[in-house]
Amino acid sequence: MTQSAVLATDRMPLMAKFNYVVKAALVLSFVIAIFFPPDVLEGKAMGSRAPLFLAPAIVVPLLARRRGWKPYPHTADAFLSLPFLLDTLGNLLGFYDEFPVTDDVLHTINWVFLVIAFHAFRFRNVHDRRDAILLGYGFGALMIVLWEVFEWAVSEDGFGGAGGLQLTYGDTVGDLALSSTGGLIGSVIALYWLGPKASRAGR
Repeated sequence: MTQSAVLATDRMPLMAKFNYVVKAALVLSFVIAIFFPPDVLEGKAMGSRAPLFLAPAIVVPLLARRRGWKPYPHTADAFLSLPFLLDTLGNLLGFYDEFPVTDDVLHTINWVFLVIAFHAFRFRNVHDRRDAILLGYGFGALMIVLWEVFEWAVSEDGFGGAGGLQLTYGDTVGDLALSSTGGLIGSVIALYWLGPKASRAGR
């Protein structure tokens, strides 16, 4: 079995720069959201979101250093933080309030990126294409369930008391469907972009 393409992608200077830009933008967005919050963020519980949203940007470098990952997992690191950046910018720029379709669009796109990150980690050590698409799809489905639990926890009905975050049954089911679909798309993209090249024997 040949090595996965993700290792070569992680070595690319462009991917490293992309990773640094994503993480810097994420940190800057939360600095603005917490210390200089515009009116549009009222009731969005950005302080409650910060620990979860910033955690990947901190945890991945710590793990990489502790375990001596070579090359550094720039692809996984960037795509794991990217959904949190887009969600934060959507709130910060008022897109969720101004354009209701933003929630549906980002639920799909963000799960594409999340599952790409999953495979970018996985393909560093697992050079097997079999069941990769279904594994990524399942991971994405699990993550959207956990995300909906988190959203409920910080909503006006949960523990966070975010008055600007009102959840309905229809919204939740729609998010589950859109994110799962995005996860499937991300799994297919990651397999052919970051996975090992298929051989006739391994097809």
